[in-house]
Amino acid sequence: MNLINHEEVQFPGLGIKFNIDPVAFRIGNFEVYWYGILIAAALVVCIILALKQAKKNNFPDTLVYDTMLVTIPCAIIGARAYYVIFNWNIYKDNLKSIFDTRAGGLAVYGGILACILGLLIMCRIRKIPFTSLADYIVVYLPLGQAIGRWGNFFNQEAFGTTTTMPWGMWSESTRSYISRFCPELVALSPVHPTFLYESVADLIIFIILLLVRKKSTHSFETASTYFILYGAVRFFIEGLRTDSLYITGTQIRASQALSLFLLLFGLFYIAYAHLKGWERKPFPAKLYVPDAGNVRGSEKSGEDEEAEDTSADSETEEAVEDGTEEENEDKVEDSKDSKVKD
Repeated sequence: MNLINHEEVQFPGLGIKFNIDPVAFRIGNFEVYWYGILIAAALVVCIILALKQAKKNNFPDTLVYDTMLVTIPCAIIGARAYYVIFNWNIYKDNLKSIFDTRAGGLAVYGGILACILGLLIMCRIRKIPFTSLADYIVVYLPLGQAIGRWGNFFNQEAFGTTTTMPWGMWSESTRSYISRFCPELVALSPVHPTFLYESVADLIIFIILLLVRKKSTHSFETASTYFILYGAVRFFIEGLRTDSLYITGTQIRASQALSLFLLLFGLFYIAYAHLKGWERKPFPAKLYVPDAGNVRGSEKSGEDEEAEDTSADSETEEAVEDGTEEENEDKVEDSKDSKVKD
């Protein structure tokens, strides 16, 4: 890799340092960033796992593709819209810059909310139980987030305040940002690698959700567990970050407020679902595509059974005819004997 825009990243407490470049490779003047590659890789990994585990979880594999087609555009639009809304002062005088996503500016929560809305609409149109869809798909969300967060590392963004912990991170990008936007902090000090905190936490959440989905039978319980766990993790990490989005006119961090809401909602929903006994709803039978070989086998089996039934009927008819003939012969013999006696 040609490190044209590289910079040195250090973890002084661990004695680790290396060079990184946010650009993975170039095709002419077109630059392909590691951030985009990692997001694409996260998507591919999640789709493969969702398809591989669909059968044993009684989930229609065709619905994985439908979900993908809905969530990809919703995630991009929602993540950008969330960021723009809470940074409106930056974009209000230059509306064209709203569409320049290559310059950065995507928010995870915006993507999640937009995907929920998109899937709700899809499920309503196709008469699919949204809660059952969400309980299966949500498991792969933290896995995708765990992979995607490393894009923040390559961009040297989404880091936290300064720290004395041995895993603190320092680079020219962190120094420049702290100097410009956080003058109360010492710019030469290492910062919390919050991308790493969230990546590790998301992997743990992914494993927990796999177990919950396997054991739970209650509607929307797996999804609610994600809200609780990720809400708690994000609430803590958001308090460390230096680039938080704030609710206009307040000092309330938007993602912290949303995290707290999701956490409380998840707890309330699980308790209420158990109280009411809300069980997970099955998917319509039309979504399950039967295997072509099994269909042909079933048809052949049906034909064989029909042939056997026809053969059995023929044998029965022949037996009846034979019995009738024998009965007639017996009657003739009895008649002759009667005449002789008379």
